[in-house]
Amino acid sequence: MKVNAYAAKEAKSKLEQFNYELGKIGNEQVDIKVHYCGLCHSDISMINNDWGQSEYPLVPGHEIVGEVLNVGSEVKGIKKGDKVGMGWYSASCMHCNQCMDGKQHLCNTAEATIVGRHGGFADVVRGHWSWATILPEDIDMSKAGPLFCGGITVFNPIVLSGVKPTDKVGVIGIGGLGHLALKFLKAWGCEVTAFTSSKDKTEALKEMGAHNVVDSTNPKELEGIAGSLDFILNTTNVKLDWDSFLATLSPQGKLHTVGAVLEPMEIPAFSMIAGEKSVGGSPLGSISLTRKMLEFCVRHDIYPTVEEFKMEDINDAIVHLEEGKARFRIVLKA
Repeated sequence: MKVNAYAAKEAKSKLEQFNYELGKIGNEQVDIKVHYCGLCHSDISMINNDWGQSEYPLVPGHEIVGEVLNVGSEVKGIKKGDKVGMGWYSASCMHCNQCMDGKQHLCNTAEATIVGRHGGFADVVRGHWSWATILPEDIDMSKAGPLFCGGITVFNPIVLSGVKPTDKVGVIGIGGLGHLALKFLKAWGCEVTAFTSSKDKTEALKEMGAHNVVDSTNPKELEGIAGSLDFILNTTNVKLDWDSFLATLSPQGKLHTVGAVLEPMEIPAFSMIAGEKSVGGSPLGSISLTRKMLEFCVRHDIYPTVEEFKMEDINDAIVHLEEGKARFRIVLKA
């Protein structure tokens, strides 16, 4: 099968039209006709080879929703014509302890959709049937793509950390990940504080789910909520004064990061010891939790706030994201 795609031919290059041949479909694989694909900052990191694992030509795109075109002979529970989504992962071994325990996203040999293979900035993408998640019937496909990366990335910590509806929680960084975290946590029943360096966004943040907005650059505002939060989710990838945020946690509070902070995080030991506080992190989420997240989204009408571009305008979309203008996720229509 001939696939029409957009690829980076070298690091930091613009994407160009690119064609390649998909060989015979594997027994446990599915081919998905791409309807929409989100543009994530991780795609830009891969284009630029920021993580040292990119192979060129590189077809990015890992927030895919579309229709099943072909199925292998041993595919289970999926048929041609089904509407499905696929995120960062497109396969895992299905026999290691992590996979057998329902934690496929922690599989040591999990296959990333855009690492060593071609992703969703194309008309067709292929993956293992288990990672092709059937979409709920009433979901809005035009907004669903980012849920398969940004959505599950912030949904997983809420479950993993045992966040309760009675908890007071905080979200650091209200961008592509953070705005979804606000929406999830409000629907969860929590009292939500948004940490932001842009107080001019206060009303918009409250519309998305924040009950309180705190200037993360103002020490007095941080001191004013000291010891009040049960859980903080960091979605930024920059170095911050982590001790100041630890001080806003109540005893046994948790600071959890999903932002890929490239510099070592300076966490003072006594800030954790004195109040039995903890610091953790996580990648995306399991297959079953992704399904539950989608059900939760439909039940509470939760979607990312998106801007839509045509697939052929991918380079314009990338510039829009790089310049920090995206509000808040970009979706490409095939």
